[in-house]
Amino acid sequence: MKLVRRIGHGGALGILYRSHGEDWAELELPYAERLVGMPATGIIASGPIISLMDMATSLAIWIRLGRFRHQATLDLRVDYLRPAVPGQTLVGRGECYAVTSSVGFVRGTAHDGDPARPVAHVGGTFMFTD
Repeated sequence: MKLVRRIGHGGALGILYRSHGEDWAELELPYAERLVGMPATGIIASGPIISLMDMATSLAIWIRLGRFRHQATLDLRVDYLRPAVPGQTLVGRGECYAVTSSVGFVRGTAHDGDPARPVAHVGGTFMFTD
């Protein structure tokens, strides 16, 4: 697990595992100055939030399936509702709500401490490549 935290895109961003259930996963992205999009505001750029949600939703598919399966992000719509509060850890929760033979369907939210006040909503599909 320590190696995963240091390699790949998620490792470079500092994304960490938080929790999971039968068809959902939660990851967290601790606040870091290097992730800030506009230094004058301290607000995290959109790219790391998209990466957090892409990872949380794709992980939710594997959890629902009970195994790893090669997949590619086919579509991931991100609706930003507000800026994340500077200094706060972001939590990304992804849920897999349906799977066919070739596609996994997901939704999720990102928040900075209060799930009732999301920073973003996502909805998407992942295509299996195996």
